[in-house]
Amino acid sequence: MKWHRLTTLTALCVLAPLSTAMAQEGTFYGLLRSRDLSPFGNLRLDMRPAHAVNIETGQWVFETELGYQNTWALSPAVEDYLVGLESTGRRRIGPAEVQAIQDLPGENYLLDLESATLDVTLHYKFADHWSAYAILTAISYQGGFLDDSIEHFHQTFGFSSFGRPAAAKNQALLIYDLKGANVVFLEKPTEGGVTDPTFGLRYTGLGLPGKWHLSIEAAVKVPLQGERLLLSTGRTDYGMQASLQHLGRKHAFYIDAAAVYYGGTPEPAPQQSQVIPTLILGYEYRLTDRTNLNAQAYASTSVYSHRETDLDELLATKYQYSLGVRHRRENWLYSFAFNENVQNINNTPDVGFQIGVAYIPPR
Repeated sequence: MKWHRLTTLTALCVLAPLSTAMAQEGTFYGLLRSRDLSPFGNLRLDMRPAHAVNIETGQWVFETELGYQNTWALSPAVEDYLVGLESTGRRRIGPAEVQAIQDLPGENYLLDLESATLDVTLHYKFADHWSAYAILTAISYQGGFLDDSIEHFHQTFGFSSFGRPAAAKNQALLIYDLKGANVVFLEKPTEGGVTDPTFGLRYTGLGLPGKWHLSIEAAVKVPLQGERLLLSTGRTDYGMQASLQHLGRKHAFYIDAAAVYYGGTPEPAPQQSQVIPTLILGYEYRLTDRTNLNAQAYASTSVYSHRETDLDELLATKYQYSLGVRHRRENWLYSFAFNENVQNINNTPDVGFQIGVAYIPPR
């Protein structure tokens, strides 16, 4: 069985995201632990949305999360070109189509890719207000088993085809014809593998009035194995995050603000070192004693600058919505979340989802 199939089966059966809290007047799980699922986002340090965990000193907590995303992103000129080919049926994009795209005026790109990301996180609380964590991540790249479902959804609700019917399903494509890059992959450049580990520290001892809570995190992504195509930039990233949480009886509100120093990457398309800010707003509702609902909005600046491209869709801020449900049985927490891009549809995945199971020790 291929690695990515084994990973998917394991995650479906055994694993999932943790986000659990024991508030004085209710049980909350915190923000959905949804990381940035943007293509090649796994190459950067991404501060996971803060949980609301309250465990005893000396306890270990295990969490995991399987994220899956489908991306079909392209520049306006490439979309017009592919829409013009739809009447002649599907085709595997090959050298002739690549040359036609490169002959289009201005900068252009086409990205057709799916990826599965598995995060495994281990937390340890070593003092009253201090905990540490380590995250190991594996990723698998695929062509796109969600392609058919997405196309049927677009047809059913009368949305644009965005040129999808001109290209063969389940083909992985990466065509960047930008100022800073001329990259062409007509198949998966790698099956996947283990990415850089992340190590973090969390402090929760800042007192606030009423039901407000504040936590602060610092993290570092360490390239232990050096630069590897679509697995590691070979550079160290650093990040800070502050999370403000209001935990009531039935409702909880969250504000997460993070900043990451991203060391940049030479490939697949060059990106400069920079600081990337992220803001997440979230809401959680206690539906029953065992089941909670979540909604949250994510915004983050693009990693591209005018040095690499002048295309507005690549320079624009990334926006995503996430809707999720959590259900707990004894010490096991089951989670499911659905992600959708909004506003700037050509710089984030079309759709994504995250699933899993986590073990939370009894208090």
